[in-house]
Amino acid sequence: MSIKYTTAEEAVKVIKSGHRVFLHSAAATPVELVKAMTARHEELRNVEIVSIHTEGPVPYAEEQYKDSFNINTFFVGKNIRPYVNSGRASYIPMFLSEIPDMFRRGLMPVDVAMVTVSPPDKHGFVSLGCSVDVSNAAVDTAKYVIAQVNPNMPKTIGDGTVHISRFHALVESDDPIFELHAGDLSEVEMAIGKNVAGLIEDGATLQMGIGAIPNAVLATLGNHKDLGIHTEMFSDGIIELVEKGVINGVKKKVYPEKIVSGFVIGSRKVYDFIDDNPMVMMLDVGEVNDTKVIRKNPKVTAINSALEIDIFGQVCADSIGPRQYSGVGGQMDFVRGASLSSGGKPIIALPSATGKGISRIVSTLKPNASVVTTRAHVHYVVTEYGVAYLYGKNLKERTKALIDVAHPAHREQLEKESFQILNGGKM
Repeated sequence: MSIKYTTAEEAVKVIKSGHRVFLHSAAATPVELVKAMTARHEELRNVEIVSIHTEGPVPYAEEQYKDSFNINTFFVGKNIRPYVNSGRASYIPMFLSEIPDMFRRGLMPVDVAMVTVSPPDKHGFVSLGCSVDVSNAAVDTAKYVIAQVNPNMPKTIGDGTVHISRFHALVESDDPIFELHAGDLSEVEMAIGKNVAGLIEDGATLQMGIGAIPNAVLATLGNHKDLGIHTEMFSDGIIELVEKGVINGVKKKVYPEKIVSGFVIGSRKVYDFIDDNPMVMMLDVGEVNDTKVIRKNPKVTAINSALEIDIFGQVCADSIGPRQYSGVGGQMDFVRGASLSSGGKPIIALPSATGKGISRIVSTLKPNASVVTTRAHVHYVVTEYGVAYLYGKNLKERTKALIDVAHPAHREQLEKESFQILNGGKM
């Protein structure tokens, strides 16, 4: 099959002033196309850049290009965070499950989608690889789709298969796929992992994010049996459990014996693991994160994190006061889905204090902090000091349960403050 490639500089000429441009997510961010687009800044005005989490440089966000590019992001990662908090970029709070529908219903029509794909197979099909998430909805609906074709991108099975006839330009690339390597786990993280693992039953279906606490949980599950995975994302931590047969998905009702995810980010090892692996289904997050789908699996155990939680159970997971730190993501999708699952357990796991010793369990959230998960949705809160079960508890019972798992250095003050709040006094 003869395929005509072009240069990145030529491919991005399809972008015009006033266009909305979608960028492929996470490790699949098309870095060369981003650079070429930014290089056209003098001839472009008011181009809107839309994405969820991306990796790599964000040159279009620099102040000098403010007349050429404006940014609307559904997730605030490290690369875009300074620009959001300085006002140069804007954040859209939205459940991850609903973003594909924004594209498909035309509520946010995409003019140009820029993606990274695997090389075409003999039938002319490529793969969106490690990031299907919301990206396939953008590819499905965009007026123009341009792609970096990269042999380092894994070919994955599921919703990310696209025929080359869908693309308006293809650019050859051999850039390494972005890798995220896990660091060593601290004593606090391992203690949280063990406490969470104690809540996970054999036959459970797991949802977890990426990072230290999910890795700590996975590291303690070696003696469990028949676990399944249905999650918006995963990383290297599951591989050893798959190889041991701990994760096999045999108890799942939806996509049994399959690992279901929206995107993957980690080391080369996990990209090789998902490459052409029929056990792994990479699906649209409109499906992955749909509560109607999630709840059908048994014992869905959703493990999510928080930056801060108040004594009644309100979860702040995406901001530090008014400063945006991350995004709404799929936390509420899975908290609700797990709570509706037979035997399901929604878990919020966090260290009791910051590295500077500031309590993460507080009497009141910081001014202008955002609530991602309401107190009515929270079931389990886990720290290194134990498990607080809040579901069905009244306000007084909730404060006691949460103070019991707070850092000992802060419990007395939290007790005083909670007493004042509960008795109508002012702190």
